[in-house]
Amino acid sequence: MIELSAADIAAITGGELIGGAAQASATIVNSATTDSREASPGSLFIAKPGENSDGHLFVEAAFERGAVLALVERPVEDASGSVYPAVLVPDAVLAMGTLAADIVRRLRETSPLTVIGITGSAGKTTTKDLLAGILRAEGETVAPVGSYNGEVGVPLTIFGADYGTRYLVMEMGATGIGHIEYLASMVKPDIGVVLCVGTAHAGEFGGVENIARAKGEMVEALAPGGTAVLNADDIRVAAMAERAGAGVELLYFTSSPEEAHGAKSSVRALDARTDEQGRPVFTLRFPDGSEYPVESGLIGAHHTANLLAAAAAAFAAGIPAERIAAALSGQKAASRWRMERTDRPDGVSVINDAYNANPESMRAALRTLAELGRGRRTWAVLGEMLELGESSVTEHDAIGRYVVRLNISQLIVVGTGARAMHTGAVMEGSWGDESVFVETPEDAERILESSLQPGDLVLFKSSNGAALRHLGDRIALNAPSSTTAPASAPQHTSPDLTGEAGGVQ
Repeated sequence: MIELSAADIAAITGGELIGGAAQASATIVNSATTDSREASPGSLFIAKPGENSDGHLFVEAAFERGAVLALVERPVEDASGSVYPAVLVPDAVLAMGTLAADIVRRLRETSPLTVIGITGSAGKTTTKDLLAGILRAEGETVAPVGSYNGEVGVPLTIFGADYGTRYLVMEMGATGIGHIEYLASMVKPDIGVVLCVGTAHAGEFGGVENIARAKGEMVEALAPGGTAVLNADDIRVAAMAERAGAGVELLYFTSSPEEAHGAKSSVRALDARTDEQGRPVFTLRFPDGSEYPVESGLIGAHHTANLLAAAAAAFAAGIPAERIAAALSGQKAASRWRMERTDRPDGVSVINDAYNANPESMRAALRTLAELGRGRRTWAVLGEMLELGESSVTEHDAIGRYVVRLNISQLIVVGTGARAMHTGAVMEGSWGDESVFVETPEDAERILESSLQPGDLVLFKSSNGAALRHLGDRIALNAPSSTTAPASAPQHTSPDLTGEAGGVQ
């Protein structure tokens, strides 16, 4: 983070210096966090309210770890009755956004910063990781940790940038109209990427067309000279070209063998296929006509679109085509629980893709399971897809039927909210114990522990809130249910990043 004084932060946010900050307005802040455990000497601690806790309860802990200033919505006193040094604001989250926007402004004034925004109903985190992997070889790159993509995660990502940052890659999610517009106004992207429009969160948005309207806010946010990178294979995304302003360039990506929307306007995957490990392999063709082979380290044909999106965004940023292709080849998933494969010593293989789920990503994961599982016994352990609104039962039923049509050997449906998957599978022709419904992950675990055999391939897939990712970890490690989640798994307990844990579209 660039260094700012307490007085700077108060002026930027329109806040009031209180406590010791009123006398020490020259106090310098060199980092910012919403998690008291991450506070360090010189930190700004942002005491935001959350779904599970209130950041004001952790101000003392943050100062004990070295924080020198807090951003608060009410004064907080120490044990002696003195008010902690702070900037008092009406809304800490909005103040975060204001502060982040000013930091981006300062960076642009002093360095050749390129900001790339990525949105879409699926694939944001994977595309962000792929793009960051390309750009880090070209210059200092800052990108979100995990899926920090909302009104809290985007500012936190920006706070990680400094005057040496060359590329700022922003993942942007939304749960309603206007959210992308707000985030884009904060960072003013030079390049805006729209991946796809899916049905997840349709209940919150009020329908798929509203999701498309929200995602298109990324294109509308681009200034003259900017580039909109659009998925030509998604009709709703391709239509967003009409929302681009004057002077905004259009660059498409597509798996189609035909040129998309005019000559020299698309990044394409030629002869796209998957190898015996389910990894995408294709020839990457750029708008300049150059072609390079790509052999991805990701699992699943659906990742071809994410690879293309990252390649197109990097090309728009001016990275040479041959270096883009070289950087993409071999890249594996950088964030946890995204088609994460583990081959156990006993011959059981586990694919843990349970960080997030919607009907489109669920089908893609199931197709990969079916393709990789030829000649093996396959298991689909599926949990609820959250926030589908009135279409929830219909969508879960359809997934259960899809499992049967793919000839997946065993289906375990976990949780009441996902029960329609089991019903759909039975109605489609799954008899006996081919499909089983259980209430809890522990129930599913008992079945797996007693039934898995060498050679079996198991997929775990659900929305984050269904918690199947931790069951997947235990089965991958062949560990008992008392085993805690791996240390690499994010386990925030205070205060939370509301809407940042994979539940934001």
